[in-house]
Amino acid sequence: MDPLIIYNTLTRRKEPFKPLHAPHVGMYVCGPTVYGDAHLGHARPAITFDLLFRYLKHLGYKVRYVRNITDVGHLEHDADEGEDKIAKKARLEQLEPMEVVQYYTLRYHHAMEALNVLPPSIEPHASGHIIEQIELVKQILANGYAYESQGSVYFDVEKYNKDHRYGILSGRNIEDMLKTTRELDGTEEKRNPIDFALWKCAQPEHIMRWPSPWSNGFPGWHCECTAMGRKYLGNHFDIHGGGMDLIFPHHECEIAQAIASQGDEMVHYWMHNNMITINGQKMGKSLGNFITLDQFFTGDHASLTQAYAPMTIRFFILQAHYRSTVDFSNEALQAAEKGLARLMEAYSHLKKIQPAATSSVEVKGLREKCYEAMNDDLNSPIVISHLFDAARSINAVKDGKATLSAADLQELKDTFQLFLFEILGMKDEAAAGGNSYEAFGKAVDLLLAIRQQAKANKDWATSDKIRNELTALGFKIKDTKEGAEWTLG
Repeated sequence: MDPLIIYNTLTRRKEPFKPLHAPHVGMYVCGPTVYGDAHLGHARPAITFDLLFRYLKHLGYKVRYVRNITDVGHLEHDADEGEDKIAKKARLEQLEPMEVVQYYTLRYHHAMEALNVLPPSIEPHASGHIIEQIELVKQILANGYAYESQGSVYFDVEKYNKDHRYGILSGRNIEDMLKTTRELDGTEEKRNPIDFALWKCAQPEHIMRWPSPWSNGFPGWHCECTAMGRKYLGNHFDIHGGGMDLIFPHHECEIAQAIASQGDEMVHYWMHNNMITINGQKMGKSLGNFITLDQFFTGDHASLTQAYAPMTIRFFILQAHYRSTVDFSNEALQAAEKGLARLMEAYSHLKKIQPAATSSVEVKGLREKCYEAMNDDLNSPIVISHLFDAARSINAVKDGKATLSAADLQELKDTFQLFLFEILGMKDEAAAGGNSYEAFGKAVDLLLAIRQQAKANKDWATSDKIRNELTALGFKIKDTKEGAEWTLG
């Protein structure tokens, strides 16, 4: 099997994945700021790196997956200015900040569970690692790449840029940025507006504060991931991921902090998923154009024409490569819903097909094609296209137009189980529903058996009534030689 190739944002090219300490892999992904319900934009990085987590484990790696919770330091206007987002929510709702954090963290976990996103190995909170962030700031100060100003501590971007290079991840020209910012008002406490906060002195009204050598205050937003990544994964680890909107300034600042504190970069591979858009514009809280995951699950939003199951959302996201933009529309989600139903139906048909002596359809090579797609930078849409090809063959066999040998039938079952369920993370609706779904299915089967008996007795009124009532409820009924088959439309 070919090696796994992933796109490294830092080098801007695809590279073979070679863990620093194989078979162990360290992976850090920026998690949510928990001041509101998770929306579709939050689902994409969660699903993207869940796919990577699942695949690395399947390949035999021992993965320590760290996904943080931002519960302090993320300010309303930008990384250094404005009110803390969680503190603002707490003030408006007359709650303790940690009440806000607890409430929305639990809701985030419920949404992730519904999307079948595996929990990370460690989920640290920024507020629980203030000591580590203070130590990081001390190291950067000691190495001469930061300065104190009015109780706050700022990273000296210009000085750092002379010794290293600020902008290696985003490709920004920092000399031009410095020139531009010097033309702006320079009366604030930073030496350059481009400098970013490592520690902020809390204003009297600021309700989230901790003691430090510089002031009672709070850490800058960028510090948390550097400090927690180092604590749980060491000074050098394999993968750091997140949304493309974090490349600048957040991840750029993380790289600078790591080099300024320890002398070299912490991360080997930087990976970023692209954005979810709506009408061509990034979907997000700051723009007010987001739809929460709970609203998708219930259909309770003006932009939605129906409710969408969590697996439809997951399938919709995985139908696009993680580095491509995905534009939301009801039509696209409805297409994803139908596509997923086709794959699930094909898998259910596999359980009922009787093997023949030989196969008249070609199924060999399906597993290898799926591996090839996954190894090419997690190309989930190609994996899905191969499964659709297999579904067409399965349907031909079901309709009596083709045959499958026992070996090929088992190979299809194993390949669907591996790629559709274990790696892509889709749930089998019957398995997910448990006993309630099984009882539901048996009830429908019983109705169809009564209908079949009615037909045998030429009781056409009863037969038609059962069929019409089931159709009205959304069932699709297909009469076959063996009886009747049903699917939920």
